[in-house]
Amino acid sequence: MTTILVTGGDGYIGSHCTIALMNEGYDVVVFDNHSTGFKSTGEALKDVKSEGRLLDNIEGDLLHPEDIDGAFREHHIDAVIHFAAFSQVAESMSDPGKYYMNNVAGTMGLLDSMRRNDVRRIVFSSTAATYGEPKYVPIDESHPQWPINPYGRTKLDIEYMMDDYDRAYGIKSVRLRYFNVAGADSEGRVGECHDPETHLIPNILKSTFRDGIEFKMFGTDYNTRDGTCVRDYVNVEDLADAHILALRYLENGGKTDYFNLGTNEGSTVKEVFAACEKVTGMRIPIKIEGRRPGDPATLVADNKKAREILGWEPKRSLEDSIRTAYAWERKKRGLTSSP
Repeated sequence: MTTILVTGGDGYIGSHCTIALMNEGYDVVVFDNHSTGFKSTGEALKDVKSEGRLLDNIEGDLLHPEDIDGAFREHHIDAVIHFAAFSQVAESMSDPGKYYMNNVAGTMGLLDSMRRNDVRRIVFSSTAATYGEPKYVPIDESHPQWPINPYGRTKLDIEYMMDDYDRAYGIKSVRLRYFNVAGADSEGRVGECHDPETHLIPNILKSTFRDGIEFKMFGTDYNTRDGTCVRDYVNVEDLADAHILALRYLENGGKTDYFNLGTNEGSTVKEVFAACEKVTGMRIPIKIEGRRPGDPATLVADNKKAREILGWEPKRSLEDSIRTAYAWERKKRGLTSSP
């Protein structure tokens, strides 16, 4: 049985990927310092009925070599999927040192431990933030990478580091550059639970549980089909599927490479609101505000490379993502029946 180490496996995307791995027959070791992930997620993962097993859920820090070396020594790890990172753009602007230490130095510690323990394959959770302001859309992998915030720069630094570690040490990597991730586990076992929550869809859905609170919409005068920003929302379970395909690509001798993960389509903010109202059956009060500085009009992925090389195809719609996210929000509040 192949064993995969999932760093950040108790986080939002990491937990969904852990379930997908076990469903595909992999054994999994989760490694998380719970600075942003949630210990309670580990309890949900224990109850997953699947072909593979959750062998261990280790609380440790990539900045502590003894922690990560211990995980490799205790378990025969065949490959790594690396999610452990800080990801709040605004916080990265106010405290860049925290991001360079955790994201860049932490990843270096992981790669060095992989070297010491003869593990040579890693799938890395990168981001479309490495591209910065779009020069054209849809954005393909040839688009210039000029990140505009420390969060995006730390992810790009890691991509460069992985190129160097491949050339020098033979560690093969796949970097998956996500666009906007949405949704929750279709069986309601795990979902999005950030504090603070900065993503559009969960914040819209949270507003439905607070009567009379208006949700702010920033900017309605963009050069888009309805004047609001366009974003590419990829379902979190589709995203987890992509990690399985990337892992198999490396298992089959694939070279170090990078892929965009998005739907090749975009939804405007108004369209997201309309879809949320349709799913919840509720009218969501909106207050129109001016544009926020630095918000591009359109961010949409060109996913052709992932489709052609990895064989990945997003299957779930925006409404699917909203429906599972809403079910998760209701479950967190003890509202288990259908709305």
